[in-house]
Amino acid sequence: MTTLALHDASAGWGACPVLTGISLRCKAGDIVGLLGPNGAGKSTLLRLIAGDTDLLAGSAELGSKPLASWSSAARARCIAYLPQASSLTFPFTVSEVVALGRLPHAGGRQCDMTLVEWALAATDTQPIANRLYPLLSGGEKQRVQLARVLCQLETDASGGSLDGKLLLLDEPTAALDLRHQQDLVALLRQLAGRGCTVLVALHDINLLSSLCHRVMVVDRGHGIALGTPAEVFSADFLQSLYGTPLCVSTHPTGGYPLVFPQ
Repeated sequence: MTTLALHDASAGWGACPVLTGISLRCKAGDIVGLLGPNGAGKSTLLRLIAGDTDLLAGSAELGSKPLASWSSAARARCIAYLPQASSLTFPFTVSEVVALGRLPHAGGRQCDMTLVEWALAATDTQPIANRLYPLLSGGEKQRVQLARVLCQLETDASGGSLDGKLLLLDEPTAALDLRHQQDLVALLRQLAGRGCTVLVALHDINLLSSLCHRVMVVDRGHGIALGTPAEVFSADFLQSLYGTPLCVSTHPTGGYPLVFPQ
């Protein structure tokens, strides 16, 4: 089942495209990474899919329907989006912030409470559930926001199929320590195993390489490469992309490409 289809899509604001000619198809269970230098257009691509940026040309479909035809409420039940920065200054507790993810749904109080507890456990935020969100560290806030989008992703507490659901993550590991980065990798694999389609933008090339089935490389508003990490991550290509000498090796047990400075 194709969850997402972009064809020759351009996006931006007004008459100023930030992305041009992007084509991408994702099916249920795909984990697709977005890679590129600062300002390449990765965040704009995620915002386009989330409905926060205008489609200026081409087509964008979610579940075979044009994205523009989805109501905000229907989109929020199918797409969970974590931007780079989530500003929240109200004195909400961690549990209250996570529960915001249930707003698009009508699952009932017991279902919502069950999912909040599950999301807290999945993100190691149970121990801080009663603390005030504005007082947390950056890494703690990031894990709370991850828990919130996990709550939004689920229709109910059955733990069933997530076919047709789309999880968009923009630099989700930026403030996380190594343990919580690896916890997130394991969690995303579990969600993909249930049929969720995951698009994740990361600057950590090696984390993308270990996690993603495919990688789209974006540079100056264009998609310049799309394939498996092994197909895309050559030293010559990455050196040209980033303008710095790089070496590419192979992980000794995982078999995926590893990239490091010369």
